[in-house]
Amino acid sequence: MGYVIVILAAYLMGSSSMAFYLSGLKKVDARQAGSGNLGASNVTVLMGWPAGVAVAVHDIGKGILAVVLAGMLFPQLPHIGAVAGVACVLGHIFPFYLKFRGGKGLASYLGMTLALNWKFALVVMALVLLVTLVTDYIALGTLTTVVVVPAYLGIAGRSLILAAILLVATLVMIFKHRDNLMRIRNGTEIGLRSTAKGEHRVS
Repeated sequence: MGYVIVILAAYLMGSSSMAFYLSGLKKVDARQAGSGNLGASNVTVLMGWPAGVAVAVHDIGKGILAVVLAGMLFPQLPHIGAVAGVACVLGHIFPFYLKFRGGKGLASYLGMTLALNWKFALVVMALVLLVTLVTDYIALGTLTTVVVVPAYLGIAGRSLILAAILLVATLVMIFKHRDNLMRIRNGTEIGLRSTAKGEHRVS
């Protein structure tokens, strides 16, 4: 029962979408413009860096909060933090009140990783930044991250179960980034440098 409660609560927490709230304020529907994704990267492209940072902080925060609260409420349940984190990520990606069309999960995934192992999370964030800067594509940084995290934490924790739990989010996020990979292959994906110049921003 504890797992059920945590999964439902973390999913609802993850469903909170700052990108959607800002879309209403800015009168820019992020689901219809840019990549069509309710996440920090698309909001940055459409509304600028301040809005993108607000979305990123919100999404990272809910990932951290889900893991921490689950551990506090049900410390006796094995891997409850990872279960909560994955449920939060899935809530972010599939919010029920937005017809299950949310973001792609990177910020909440990083928040989950911070709460599970903050030292390793700092390495992961550096890896995301490095891959993104080298390739110019946030999607490639994201996909590198979601492969590395379950592999490392599973090995470090000597737990195939932990790795399998985290792998659920990994597989969903890879699937959600399939369009990005296609655009990268076709040369039509919006790169980080174009985003920084504000070339695609909606006024």
